[in-house]
Amino acid sequence: MSRPLYQLKAEFFKTLGHPARIRVLELLSEREHAVAEMLPEVGIEPANLSQQLAVLRRAGLVTTRKEGSNVYYSLASPLFAELLAVARRILTGVLSGQMELLEDLKMPASVPATMPGEDSPGG
Repeated sequence: MSRPLYQLKAEFFKTLGHPARIRVLELLSEREHAVAEMLPEVGIEPANLSQQLAVLRRAGLVTTRKEGSNVYYSLASPLFAELLAVARRILTGVLSGQMELLEDLKMPASVPATMPGEDSPGG
């Protein structure tokens, strides 16, 4: 029996749920990278990067090719780069909405002539 699509989607997004994996996918959105090239950009230990790359490989998000002693990674589909771009646009919208709210909160509140539940002045 096949699993429901929403469960597969949840597993897919769970795979994306690690900052190092997102950073790797961002780098690979630009071009193919060797593992050694990604290390300084991702900023984690080599063993940890290898683990994260293995997760992405098992999930089918990246592909590899070997050239000499170097292993090169690339996105399995250009759609992953599009997904990251859409996520950036969504976050930009959310954060800009939060900035507008913050600006509204910084503005001095106008003080009503009466407080709720009080009689009007002179009344």
